[in-house]
Amino acid sequence: MRNILFGRPIILEEEKKAVMDVLNGPILVHGPKTKEFEAAFSSLTKAPFAASVSSCTAGLHLIYICLGVGKGDEVIVPAQTHTATAHAVELCGARPVFVDAEKETGNIDIAQVAKAITKKTKAIGIVHYLGMPVDMEKINRLAKKHGLLVVEDCALAVGTYYKGTHAGLLGDAGAFSFYPVKHMTTSEGGMVISKNKKLIDQVNLKKAFGVDRHAGDCKVPGVYDVVALGLNYRMSEIEAAIGIEQIKRIPDFLKKRKANYAVLENGLKDLRGVRLFRSTHGDLISSYYCFSFMLEAKLAGKRPEIIKHLNSKGIGTSIYYPRAVPHFSYYRGKYKYNDKTFPVAANISGSSIALPVGPHLNTEDMKYIVQEVKTIIKDMQ
Repeated sequence: MRNILFGRPIILEEEKKAVMDVLNGPILVHGPKTKEFEAAFSSLTKAPFAASVSSCTAGLHLIYICLGVGKGDEVIVPAQTHTATAHAVELCGARPVFVDAEKETGNIDIAQVAKAITKKTKAIGIVHYLGMPVDMEKINRLAKKHGLLVVEDCALAVGTYYKGTHAGLLGDAGAFSFYPVKHMTTSEGGMVISKNKKLIDQVNLKKAFGVDRHAGDCKVPGVYDVVALGLNYRMSEIEAAIGIEQIKRIPDFLKKRKANYAVLENGLKDLRGVRLFRSTHGDLISSYYCFSFMLEAKLAGKRPEIIKHLNSKGIGTSIYYPRAVPHFSYYRGKYKYNDKTFPVAANISGSSIALPVGPHLNTEDMKYIVQEVKTIIKDMQ
């Protein structure tokens, strides 16, 4: 039986050597590797400025803090996302105002964004769902009209482009994730990019306690000042060393993801009872994080059996995401949401299955997945 993992980090000898080089040296934090990694990520995305951080969640939290989001403010966010998107707003003392998803892409419904804007709205936080870019021209027009900030959650968007511009550079700032099964990894970690130098300077200051200088910059060792309230959201030299090598592989990683996705899309697009999300079209370029499809009608209630069958055949699966964020206990309890709210997001969470397309897999793996999906779907009908 095949063993097709949903995700797997590709760590080769170059990454291992890079880590050992750091471990054999004297600097594990605040060293040259994080600067080199930031420069490499800037080159990849064409970002004028970048700041490495400990995670995408940390990056989002820092962005909101540095943009002045706080108590009494509202930030519009998608209901269909990872909970970190909303947590970053909550941690600032602001309120996340949830908006339902588009049926076709899973992205935030822009028409409903317009209706959710109030006098308390400070920002719009968007997510490029599974790497498919949001229509940022529409979002930015709304933001400009109402004087709002725009923050991009780019956790699944390394390689996502909107009309030639990389995700993260389409609003005020964007945060990326390097969790092990993402497009690239640093084991754990993230990056903030922006066209705003002052914002990135503030992120760099506040990610390291608000200290005005790093250890190597002190004229007298151990003597420094604290000029702002900060956090410990730094990336280590070990993580950055891995990231430097991973970036070199990104073009090949993205090429393989796109090719794998195409096999699944072509193989399943005409399967009765299954609806596919809209992928890349025109100059909106997806990063192809995974291949998620919807089960329609009676099949939706049979999702557990379908997943069990696929897993029994050695096919790794996932769900993006298990619930709409406002339906998780924390947000449901605090803001009194019920199951009837955000019906599109709830339907996606309750009826979709995500299949792997990562670069650890090949065309034969994809053909096998298509075969098994067709078999179980037809048997269930």
